[in-house]
Amino acid sequence: MKHSIKKLVAGTALALGALGAFAADPIKIGSVLSVTGPAAFLGDPELKTLQLYVDDLNKKGGVLGRPLQLVHYDDGSDANKANGFTKRLIEDDKVDVLVGGTTTGATMSSVPLAEKAGIPFISLAGAVVIIEPVKKWVFKTPHTDRMAAEKVFEDMKKRGLTKVALLSETSGFGASGKKETEAVAGKYGITLVANETYGPKDTDMSPQLTKIKTTPGVQAVFVFGLGQGPAIVTKNYKQLGITLPLYQSHGVASDEFLKLAGPAAEGVRLPSPAQLIPEKLPANDPQKPIVTAYDKAYKAAYKTDVSTFGGYAYDGLMLAVDAIKRAGSTDKAKVRDALEATKGFVATSGTFNMSPTDHMGLDLSAFRLLEVKGGDWTIVQ
Repeated sequence: MKHSIKKLVAGTALALGALGAFAADPIKIGSVLSVTGPAAFLGDPELKTLQLYVDDLNKKGGVLGRPLQLVHYDDGSDANKANGFTKRLIEDDKVDVLVGGTTTGATMSSVPLAEKAGIPFISLAGAVVIIEPVKKWVFKTPHTDRMAAEKVFEDMKKRGLTKVALLSETSGFGASGKKETEAVAGKYGITLVANETYGPKDTDMSPQLTKIKTTPGVQAVFVFGLGQGPAIVTKNYKQLGITLPLYQSHGVASDEFLKLAGPAAEGVRLPSPAQLIPEKLPANDPQKPIVTAYDKAYKAAYKTDVSTFGGYAYDGLMLAVDAIKRAGSTDKAKVRDALEATKGFVATSGTFNMSPTDHMGLDLSAFRLLEVKGGDWTIVQ
C-alpha cells in the first residue's frame, strides 16, 4: 500500500513539474470544428492553427499567468453533431470560451446553447445570420456573405457589368450567399438575369452553366459556394467555352482552389482577406506584419500552405485572448463585454472594431479583390 502511495505522490510531483511555472487552473478554450467530412479543408487548418497558437502562448507564459487548454471535437461536417459536442463543452468540459463552428450550419446549431449558458462564442463561419440580428454572446471573425457580394458588385459596376447570372450552392453558406446577393444587387444597379443552384455533392454543373450560357444578355457569372463545387464549376465553365468574366466568393479564398481548378481558374476574380497574399501587400499595410508572421509560423509547423480559414481561427483565438486580458479574468460576462468593446484590433481578416450593434466589426476595406493570373493571386487595383 505504502509503495503505491509513494508511486502516486511521485507521479503527481512529475505531473506538476511538467506543468512548470503554471500552478493556476488552465483557461479552457472549447472548439467544435469540421476536421473531417466535406468541410475538412476549412476545419483542418482551423484546428492546426488553434493547436499551434495555444502551444505558442503557453510557451510565452500563458494568459493572466494561467496555461491555455484547447478542448476540441470534430463534428465530421455534421451540424447535428456540432450541437451535441457544444453541449458537452459547456456542461462537462466547463470551457471558458468557445472558438469554432467551422460552417454556418454547425454554428447556428450551437448558438442557442451558447446563448442559454451565457458563454462567449466566436464563430469561424461566414453567413450574416450568425450576427444579424445581434445575439448577446455570439461573435464572428470571417467577413459576411453580404460583404462578399458587395465587394464583387463594386468591381462589376466599375467594369460596366450590370446583367449577372448567379450560381449558388444549396448548403447553408451558399443559400445565405444567394439570399444576400439577391438583396444587395439592386443597390449596385445589378440585375440577376439567371439564378441557378447546385448541390454540395454535385460533380458536374454543366447543365446549369449551359442554361446560363444561353440566357440572353448575361454579362458575367457569380458563383457562391465552398469546397470542391466552385472548382468544378470553374472547370466546367472552361470546358463549355464560356468567356464571360467569372467571379467567386470568399468561400474559395484558399490556395486549394488554385490546385483544384488548375488552369481553368485563370482570370477568376474574388474577394479575399489579406492572408492569401502576405508578400504582395504594400510595406505600410497594418496587416502585413500579422499575416506574414502567421504565414511563416504555419508553414514552419506544418510544411503546407496557409488558408484564410486557418486565419479565421487565429483571429478568433487572439480576439478571445485579448478580451480575457482586458477583462482581467475569465468571468464570462466580463469577457463578453470586452469582446464587444474591441477596437482597432489588427488581425488576419482585417481590423476589428466591434460594438453593441456589430459583433463582427469588419468593413469592406477588410476585403482585397484578387484575380488569378499565371496560376497565382494578384491584387486588382
